[in-house]
Amino acid sequence: MTSQNGDALSVVDLETGTIVAEADIPDAPAPVAYDPQAGRVYVIAADTGRLHVLDEDAQPLTHRDLGAGAFGLAAGDGGVFVTDWYGARLTRLDADLQPVWTAPTGAAPAGVAIDGQGLVATADRDADQVSIFDAATGALLHRVATAGAHPFGVTFHDGRLFSADVQGDVVSVIDPVAGRLTGQVPTGSHPYAVAFAAGRGFVTDQYDGTVTVFDAATLAPVATVPVGDYPEGIAPLPDGSGVAVANWDSDTLVVLDATTLAVTRTIDMPSGPRAFGSFTGRQGPP
Repeated sequence: MTSQNGDALSVVDLETGTIVAEADIPDAPAPVAYDPQAGRVYVIAADTGRLHVLDEDAQPLTHRDLGAGAFGLAAGDGGVFVTDWYGARLTRLDADLQPVWTAPTGAAPAGVAIDGQGLVATADRDADQVSIFDAATGALLHRVATAGAHPFGVTFHDGRLFSADVQGDVVSVIDPVAGRLTGQVPTGSHPYAVAFAAGRGFVTDQYDGTVTVFDAATLAPVATVPVGDYPEGIAPLPDGSGVAVANWDSDTLVVLDATTLAVTRTIDMPSGPRAFGSFTGRQGPP
């Protein structure tokens, strides 16, 4: 969990609700990507674009300066994918943080996601589109206009691609292979990111302090759940039983049960938790 205002990375035991390790990350850490297979955590300091690499105990391993536009992060496939907000590009880095390829995106790429099957996608906020690439080569496969304005968080699930369209109050549903918009889901005000658990989709609604819940298969609305002030980052629990939500203005991490939709745990965090990216992924200690 990154806390932008607190310049901190926290490792949280979700069973006990305790912070078990912390690291100082100066200059506003916000984006985060956890790769449980590699045992690595990637964090970008938003003010400088420095990419920090840490182990699962929040011990620093290495870093690389990527420039002030570095923002979106996705880890896996033996490396890490980073968007450049100002440069309108996506770069794949290998395990040693060396560039493998760079590809142009639309304007202001924010979130990035990989599907584990050879695809990587960016949410190009100011272009109102999603770009889809071959993860191995960086070849552009599709650009797809989103249902709403300013897509931000982007997530693959069950063969589809979902983007949270911040100024459209909607989630776009995209067929990434065909490269076309196939549906949309209405949300609360200013949706930020999307996660999936127990056959349901969960969307953080920044301005409403809620999570919009929908059926992942049919896209039918299920519920709207209050979770705290200005929720942003969201990720599934390692066992798939629910989701974890970072509330930036409440300074809390909330655990939401995917079936009952009850808040089962509220954990105090350092100031300004955002955790934009995939920040969960392993059950139990290493």
